[in-house]
Amino acid sequence: MADHHRTRADARRRRAAQRGRRGSGRGRGGGRRILRTLLLAFAALVALGVAGLVIAYMVIDIPKPNDQAVAQASVLYYSDGETEMDRIAEVNRESVDLDEVPKEVQHAFIAAEDRSFYDNSGISPTGIARAVSGVLFGDDRGGGSTITQQYVKNYFLTQDQTYVRKFKEILISVKIDGELSKDQILENYLNTIYFGRGADGIQTASEAYFDKDVEDLTPSEGALLASVVNAPSLYDPALGEEQTERVQDRWNYVLDGMVDEGWMTAAERQDATFPETTTPDRSKARDDDIGFITEEVRAELRRELDLTDAQIDRGGFKIVTTIDKEAQESAAKAVESNRPTGDRTSDLHIGLASVEPGDGAVRAMYGGPRFGEGTFGYFNAATDGKMQAGSTMKPFTMIAALRDGFPLSTMYSGKSPFYDDAFIYDGPGATDIQEQGGVVNYGSVSYGPVDMRTATQKSINTYYAQLNLAATPKATAQAAKEAGVKSWVGEKQVPLNTDPTNVFGTDAVRVIDMANAYATISAEGMRADPYYIASVTGTGDRSMDYEATPNVRRVFPQDVARDAIHGMSRVDDPGGTGYPTVADLGRPVGGKTGTTSNNYAAWFDGFTPGQLATAVGMYKGDGTLVKKNELTNIGGFAEITGGTVPAQIWTDYMIGALRGEPVKQLPPPGNVKARPHDLPSDAPAPYTPPPPPPEPTATQEPEPTTSSRSTSSSSSSSSSSSSSSSSSSSSSSPTSSSTSSTTPPSPTTSSPPPSPPSPPSPTSTTTTKPDPTITLPPQPGGGTNGREDGPG
Repeated sequence: MADHHRTRADARRRRAAQRGRRGSGRGRGGGRRILRTLLLAFAALVALGVAGLVIAYMVIDIPKPNDQAVAQASVLYYSDGETEMDRIAEVNRESVDLDEVPKEVQHAFIAAEDRSFYDNSGISPTGIARAVSGVLFGDDRGGGSTITQQYVKNYFLTQDQTYVRKFKEILISVKIDGELSKDQILENYLNTIYFGRGADGIQTASEAYFDKDVEDLTPSEGALLASVVNAPSLYDPALGEEQTERVQDRWNYVLDGMVDEGWMTAAERQDATFPETTTPDRSKARDDDIGFITEEVRAELRRELDLTDAQIDRGGFKIVTTIDKEAQESAAKAVESNRPTGDRTSDLHIGLASVEPGDGAVRAMYGGPRFGEGTFGYFNAATDGKMQAGSTMKPFTMIAALRDGFPLSTMYSGKSPFYDDAFIYDGPGATDIQEQGGVVNYGSVSYGPVDMRTATQKSINTYYAQLNLAATPKATAQAAKEAGVKSWVGEKQVPLNTDPTNVFGTDAVRVIDMANAYATISAEGMRADPYYIASVTGTGDRSMDYEATPNVRRVFPQDVARDAIHGMSRVDDPGGTGYPTVADLGRPVGGKTGTTSNNYAAWFDGFTPGQLATAVGMYKGDGTLVKKNELTNIGGFAEITGGTVPAQIWTDYMIGALRGEPVKQLPPPGNVKARPHDLPSDAPAPYTPPPPPPEPTATQEPEPTTSSRSTSSSSSSSSSSSSSSSSSSSSSSPTSSSTSSTTPPSPTTSSPPPSPPSPPSPTSTTTTKPDPTITLPPQPGGGTNGREDGPG
């Protein structure tokens, strides 16, 4: 019985175990089937991908260099969009055989761009990974492309960062590497790469940079060319100090790579010196004043549209500029007809820039007479030249004061000199007055108390020295910065000076920036960024449809800007530093002359309200403050001041530029109201005129008598004599004019009322605007105490 139960129990256990084994087998078998299915699907996808790659590889042909679409020149048009202004460049290529390129030069390019060139299969996996990540994240991470890939990308494809373009580049690169020899690839690369200066290919690059054939290049020169191709606008040493520093670093990298690869000995590397390049010959651009504008347009295309030099030169773009044809022709004519000639004028720089207020469009620019010729053929006086601003900075002190609640009626004494410790200067060449903190007016002319309008009209230094202390030099610098003024030391932009002398224009500034800053005032406080390109459309392989959007924002309150316009509007009135020249324009204007001490620079900056703002600046030599650069005894002028040549150029230009345009009137006054102030400790309080004399009290007329009429006659005669004496005394002293009296003696009951007094003369009774001590208006120009600026 027991055996029977054990047998049945054992049987049940055996059946359960078998069911478990069968269930376990089914689980393992199902998992294997799923894995097998996935592997088969993946293999199918890989096979399809490989098949797709094979098919794509087979159907893509290797393009020949001559199969490239004929490159088109990019054309610049005036603002009307129809009149051609210039053609930027055309393809300039001369192909050579590889055996004409010295081996050391070939090795320089390989060391610079693709040191695994002779070993790779045309592509760089790590470079592709970087490029793909750049596409994914929308930035340029430096693809690290091989020489083969660069050849394909630059000559057959576009520069667009897309999956499609990169895929094509990889396939063509692999196919080229499989069907062409490395020497053929390198030859094609060297004949098609862009070097800047309008040069496609190494032969034209050799001529452009070293004025020699490629076969005569030295290893050092080859290393420089190999460095430049990375980005010509960033590495061409002729473009500036920053480019020179960059290319020297890359040149060293290339030569060190040649040593590492065994293509140059350490001794040869030690003896290598950085080569000198020739002056660029940009013969494809116009060689007159228009060439300078073309260069600014190129720079804006690189900066704003992110185009390369190769794309600009070969893209076939239609570029409509902001330049008005009539205005530009007027600018060139005005400068050339008024430019001094003769003694000491060969290195005279004159720049002009004209900006549309409230928009920023540059309507005209004159950077020099002959682009690409002579010592200064590539120096743009309007954008590259830096010179002290002189009195053209005074309007920004006026704006700072108005913003702080000093109205146009604010008065200070115009006496010269004015002393304050804030103006002490005891540096090299300091005068006795400077060492005592003195500021003087041009010609040492003294004035009585004057308001802001008169001080601006006559450019009274002593007034503005006091106003700057009250408004604070920091506020002056801030107003100038907000308007668009920039300060420079060489090629480096620096903060504007906040020393009290900044009101006299001690900062070195550019013509284009001053034109834009005055446009801000003309636009009633609305600042815009200057620009040269209105639109760009692509007519070649690269699609482009760009239209400029002005960047405009308010920087000054409207009432402040309007009062500033009115404060500057007397420059062409009699007694103004721009009179009579600027008056010839025959339109309402606002403006300011500027002449630095010792005549190192001369300016006229001005505008018609809301219409056109123009700056004209001139200086000599390299702009350093040395005797040989003074604008004195030059071209028949004893001295050039802001009221002479610059004002004449400005006026002649504006007459032509505004011909046929409506006459714009000044805006309504802003009427900024006076506010109480806690003046800085070093700031004098504004002048407060005394109250006017009281009106005489009328009395009842007495009954006349014979004897009293006789007495009255005598008394009246005496009174008249006394009044005449008072008037004479008053007119001889401007300081007494505000306190002298012309009120007749009070009548008595025994005499008839005296005859009404004659109207007083302005010099004897005015209490708000006395005449200056010297009644003749100051002549434009000049300097002050050696640091500060003269009036015009």
